[in-house]
Amino acid sequence: MNDGVLVIGGGAAGMMAAICAARSGAAVTLLEPNERLGKKLNITGKGRCNVTNDSARDELIANTARNGRFLYSAFSRWDGRDTMAFFEALGVPLKTERGKRVFPVSDRAFDVSAALERELKRLRVTLVRDRAKALRIEDGCVCGAAGERADYPAGAVVVATGGVSYPATGSTGDGYRFAAAAGHTLIPPQGSLVPIVCAESCCREMQGLALKNVTLTLRDPKGKVCFSELGELLFTHFGVSGPLALSASAHIRGEDKSGYRLSIDLKPGLDDEKLTARLLRDFAERSNQTFLSVLGGLVPHSMAPVIAARSGIAPDTRANAVTREQRRALHELLKHFTLSVTGLRPVEEAIVTSGGVKTGELNPATMASKRCARLYFAGEVIDVDAYTGGFNLQIAWATGRAAGEAAAAAVLK
Repeated sequence: MNDGVLVIGGGAAGMMAAICAARSGAAVTLLEPNERLGKKLNITGKGRCNVTNDSARDELIANTARNGRFLYSAFSRWDGRDTMAFFEALGVPLKTERGKRVFPVSDRAFDVSAALERELKRLRVTLVRDRAKALRIEDGCVCGAAGERADYPAGAVVVATGGVSYPATGSTGDGYRFAAAAGHTLIPPQGSLVPIVCAESCCREMQGLALKNVTLTLRDPKGKVCFSELGELLFTHFGVSGPLALSASAHIRGEDKSGYRLSIDLKPGLDDEKLTARLLRDFAERSNQTFLSVLGGLVPHSMAPVIAARSGIAPDTRANAVTREQRRALHELLKHFTLSVTGLRPVEEAIVTSGGVKTGELNPATMASKRCARLYFAGEVIDVDAYTGGFNLQIAWATGRAAGEAAAAAVLK
């Protein structure tokens, strides 16, 4: 048996796994079909690359929407600050922005991927431009992979092929086939951090409207709150997008999404008493103006006609003719503007993939398969995903490190 480590996939997790395996002293081959390594990495953060989040273990777990506890060991050994130290040691100066988001000072994702490539070369990792077709498994132990151009024997294999989001970058779901062939259970993949499709036509009417400092709450089909956060939201022709919608999407599960409902608090800074006082003041100060005109002072202009229509109050009603009950209805609407979820946008539009290799079938400390000896998984191919803010890349770095070091230890025994 070849005593080297074979890493399949040259994305964030794969490059980290290859670097850590090589630093541990193993001979490493990295298999990647794309001309460039880190193709998806180079488009993250709108080309700026949100490298990680400046957070320790518990905060990282809290921001992992799915199977966060599985990452307890990986994050304990490699948190956001470890990632920052790693890249700065590779010559990539970093900066921390709002929400503890960490970016290269240059705002260039290519600086991150280039630093990783330099380190791979320094460590003499063998880079092969080929696509793996299947794992080679004998007597319950992986012994390499078959590629389109050649066979690659190995003493241990790390699968870091990504999910199915951004297929143009090479994330075509190959890792799921490899995992299934090795006896793993797969959680059906779906898009996560993806825009949400809503039933209401008002979203199209408000297309392009960005709301800042609103609270978005998501309730599941049983009415239980599964997400609630303050931030930014964008109306589109199909529903809602923007940071809040993307994060909420990570909690929308199952084949039928129609039981989920969104509620927007347009005035989260005002409690019921303060909002009541605000409405009384606005209606009194504009008593001779129309209801629509008063609304223009409460919500963005493009939203005012929608609020008027939902309230049931005629837009041309004089402010001094609006009844107490009508004001109460408006109050409720401003605090709970509801939308009915009908689905998610296609997985091709998702930032990450939810689903993949079942976490219970992996060793959380090493990412080793419990189904096939000397087989490891890293990154998005595993059923873990997190919110925006650098958390998903942190998962890639932490699981890549764990898998790379464990694979090296296995072949160096």
